[in-house]
Amino acid sequence: MAGPRKRSALIARLVSDQPGGSQASILEELRRCLLDGEVPPGTPIPLDEVAQVFGVSRIPVREALKTLIGEGLVEHQPNLGYHVARLTARELHELYVVREVLEVAALTAAVASATEQDDVEATATHEALGQAIEAHDVRGYHRDSRRFHLALVRPCGMHRLLAMLESAWNTTEPVQPMAHVSDGAKAEMHRDHEEMLAAFLARDVDGLVAAARAHHGRLRASLAALPRHTGLLVEGD
Repeated sequence: MAGPRKRSALIARLVSDQPGGSQASILEELRRCLLDGEVPPGTPIPLDEVAQVFGVSRIPVREALKTLIGEGLVEHQPNLGYHVARLTARELHELYVVREVLEVAALTAAVASATEQDDVEATATHEALGQAIEAHDVRGYHRDSRRFHLALVRPCGMHRLLAMLESAWNTTEPVQPMAHVSDGAKAEMHRDHEEMLAAFLARDVDGLVAAARAHHGRLRASLAALPRHTGLLVEGD
């Protein structure tokens, strides 16, 4: 006889301040939970339970999930329902290739537009990243790594490009790839970050692009070393 169904990790993470939330607020909260790394790929998203958390009918929840399907964060299968999207190793690698192309384009433009305030923000996020490494804060490292990269590209002012970059980045977030790399790999990547920051502060576009490309090469190498037994990735191509 089957035991009681295990509660979805997503339901445990959802927060609703008041019943009857709008579709926009439901979408925002669902997206937040999927991007914070605590809800792994493949996690079921029980429609009725999500609706109960927000004190709404199925309709606004279903509409929010449709948007997240379009963003690549959720998948739906007939008779099986909704679940957090899973990627194959090949898809994950492809998204990192896309991220490199978009990031290099953004960095090239950002150097010409960066201000002293941008320098302050980039330096602060780099320091926070170093503190996360020293504290062995896995989630903090993953979060602050993203904050550092975005601090370098944001001055480009190319809003559509940045939206595409964030979309590609968001799709990989449930996997939390950087949470699985070794301490040695983190140290090497942090040295990459130091070179990128130095080039950014010096407005050295060639040096920044070279450091970024080297960093992305290291990132892709780390993907190949991700453990396959975790179930985070779909087997096969």
